[in-house]
Amino acid sequence: MLILGSTGSIGRQALEVVAALSGVCVVGLAAGSRVELLLEQAAKHGVTAVCLRDEKAAAEAAARAPELVVLAGEAGVRELVQGAAAGAAAAGAELTVLNGVVGAAGLRATIAALEEGATLALANKESMVAGGPFVLAAARRSGALILPVDSEHSAIFQCLAAGASPAVEEILLTGSGGPFRGLKAADLAAVTPKRALAHPTWAMGPKISVDSSTLMNKGLEVIEAHYLFAVPYDRITVVLDPQSIVHSMVRFVDGAILAHLGVPDMRTPIGYALAYPQRPPLPMVRRLDLLAGEISFDKPDTATFRCLALAYQAGKAAAAATGAAAAAGCEPCTIAAPVVLNAANEVAVEAFLAGRLGFTGIPEVVEKCLTWLGDEPLRSLDDVYACDAEARRFAHEAAGRPA
Repeated sequence: MLILGSTGSIGRQALEVVAALSGVCVVGLAAGSRVELLLEQAAKHGVTAVCLRDEKAAAEAAARAPELVVLAGEAGVRELVQGAAAGAAAAGAELTVLNGVVGAAGLRATIAALEEGATLALANKESMVAGGPFVLAAARRSGALILPVDSEHSAIFQCLAAGASPAVEEILLTGSGGPFRGLKAADLAAVTPKRALAHPTWAMGPKISVDSSTLMNKGLEVIEAHYLFAVPYDRITVVLDPQSIVHSMVRFVDGAILAHLGVPDMRTPIGYALAYPQRPPLPMVRRLDLLAGEISFDKPDTATFRCLALAYQAGKAAAAATGAAAAAGCEPCTIAAPVVLNAANEVAVEAFLAGRLGFTGIPEVVEKCLTWLGDEPLRSLDDVYACDAEARRFAHEAAGRPA
């Protein structure tokens, strides 16, 4: 298997899980710029090929570890995937690619894995948000399987084993509500990055932690769920579970609800995806004590946490455009709203973490960019990449700093 984003939170936990699985061999790793950790991981797991997106970091790694094949940049990621796929085919083995890259940067890696027919363990929700119709088209062409790694989507995937799409009445997508659940807009003006990074139940990287605090993460997950499970937006309901015990639920047409419960630990969905269709033993994961706490649910406050409402708005607009295009014989074809939503949010979160933008400025930047660019038509992946770049330029301007 390949692990892309191996030095991030998901990648590090994936390597921990791999060590507990039998018959899983890591043949390649990719990271952003963390040379030291990547080389440590390669040595520990016997990996001979690595890639660093940062060209200078790749040159440093090549100088420090001449025994490794060191690739660089996005082209290097594609080469890493292609080489692993060729090696797996020659050995009569199947290749799994875990995409744990953060942000829209993971889209090209997702497409590369699917084009090679690899099983994609997807922990990069932004791939689906930015390129959903094109990602699904690539999977259909190659016959590749997409296994969700996000805890909520893994939970839904597992619950759906009890019934096919026509039997699904509603997806109940759960979320903790983040560290500011219950606060009002006036309380959010003074929020600092330190407070936004202090998630109450999950240990995550900075970008996803901020997204959780604004509820944008849940909005991105709504869009991802729409694409992964072919369920309309009006049948995807966000429900807050502050304890992060119920990872999501599916309501079926007979009224039954199936729920996936467990402690908040990403190693569980990672292990499920890497060992699929088996369910591997994971002794390192703490067992849920049903008598030690309580489970409660609440509705999200979309008036205060506007990012969730903006995500629904963007997703529904794109779905309507995709449906109209399909009826006219143009498929895949959509509009830019989800791409713009994601790109503008990434820029706004970066500005917030750097102290250049207030917390409440994040949805303001996103909304401005959606107004400017959200209706642009997208007919290809090249259109997606161009739109993403343009949206980032607009977002930098809206956040008060030139691109």
